[in-house]
Formats: sequence, C-alpha cells, structure tokens
Amino acid sequence: MNHTPVVFIHGTWLHALSWESWAEHFASRGFLAFTPGWPGEAAAVGELRKTAESLAGISLDVLTDHYAGIVRSFDTAPVIVGHSVGGLIAQHLITANIARAAVAIAPTPINDVPLPGTSSRLWTPAGSDAAEPLVTLSPEQFHDVFANTSTTAESDRLFERYVVPAPRRLLADVGHGGATRSPRAEVDVRNADRGPLLLISGQEDLLVPDSVTRAVYKQYGDSTAVTDLKQFADRAHSLVVDSGWRYVADYVLGWLDEHGLRAHHT
Repeated sequence: MNHTPVVFIHGTWLHALSWESWAEHFASRGFLAFTPGWPGEAAAVGELRKTAESLAGISLDVLTDHYAGIVRSFDTAPVIVGHSVGGLIAQHLITANIARAAVAIAPTPINDVPLPGTSSRLWTPAGSDAAEPLVTLSPEQFHDVFANTSTTAESDRLFERYVVPAPRRLLADVGHGGATRSPRAEVDVRNADRGPLLLISGQEDLLVPDSVTRAVYKQYGDSTAVTDLKQFADRAHSLVVDSGWRYVADYVLGWLDEHGLRAHHT
C-alpha cells in the first residue's frame, strides 16, 4: 500500500512556506505532502526578500514547465493543490492529464475570463516603478487587497511570515495591468478524460473575486469530467493562510475522499 502524493503550488506574493499548515495537516491524514518552491526560490522568506532578483525572469512558461516536471517525476500521479497562479497551473496540468485530481483555490483566471479592476492596484502599487522587474507590496497594500477580511494584526503577521516580491513578467503573463496573456493561461476546458477538478472561491476576495471563479467554473460546462465549485463566505484571497485555513483544507480533504482519492492506494 502506497501513500498518495499531494503537490502544493503557491501563487504570487507568497513563499512556499505559506503551505506549511496544509502540508502538516495532509501528512497527518496519511498523504505525502510536497511544497516545492519556484525556480530560484530561497528556502527562507527573509533570504528570498534579499535575493528576490532571482525571481525576476520567471514567466508563466517557466513556472508551468517547472511544476509539470515535478508532477511527472512521481511514480504515482499526484493530486495538485494550487492557490492563485498556482491554481491556474493546477488546471493546466489536470487538463493535460498529468495529475490524478486538482484543486484550484482562488485561481488566477484562465482563457478569456477577465481579471478584475482591483488587480491593477497591485500591478503598480502606489510609489512603485512600473519599469521595476519585481512588484513589492507593503504591509498596508497586502492588508488592503490580499488579506482584507483579517485584522491588521493578523495581516501583519501573515505578511511578515509569508510575503515576498512578485515577478512583474509573471503578472503580465496572466493579464495584470491589461497585458496580453501568455498562451499558457489557456486551458483545455473540454477535456472529458481528465481527473476531477475542484474550484474554490472566497466571497470577499478582491484579487480573484468569486464572480471570476464562477465564470471559470462555467467554462467547464461542456466537459463530462467532474468539475465542482465551493464558495466560502466572508473569505479573502488569503484564505489558504489566514486563521480560517483549516476549514478550506478540511473541505478539500473531504472532497478528495468523496472522489475516492484517499491517502493510501494499492
């Protein structure tokens, strides 16, 4: 009997450490939890903040290929759980049939689903230079758009522990600032042979609003493959790291179990 691997993919402005609670929780249920960082991502948040230039060249192509390589390296096709840009990549990989199942949490929109106007507030935050290769958030900006349902104290704690600069090139690839999206933001929503997919939204999310995730969900309407949507009330884009993360994680565990994706397999 083998353990089922789960690969967690983080999104922009968060470090791989942002999955620490999820990884521990899934491991306690018998899953093999992996939280691989982006190419060039230092193991510690403080170190990455000092060496963030290493992220500057990361595009959606680079990131998608990086995680595709990781997912393909397992003897058993893993479950993928992605947040934000990680949720977009999770959909790309499940529709390419290289994962058993995928969970896309507050996922950056795919295909022709538009980003909300709110995203422009993070594309060029007040006081930043649009020519800079990295977009760095202040604690106030993080609380304003990312962790808007948290208290200031909680938001500041999350910022200190998890937040790092984001590559402007990657943000452009997913359509921030009105940029033309990368072809890698295209997903084969009609694939009927893929594994099950769960989309999750927070209904107070300003960065990837619930309406955006619902529009993505509708794109899968012509596929007979399992596609589910779960909406969490009163939750922001920070729903994977803030004080309510366990409710989301437990829902995902229950959904996997419902679809026969258990911690152990023969």
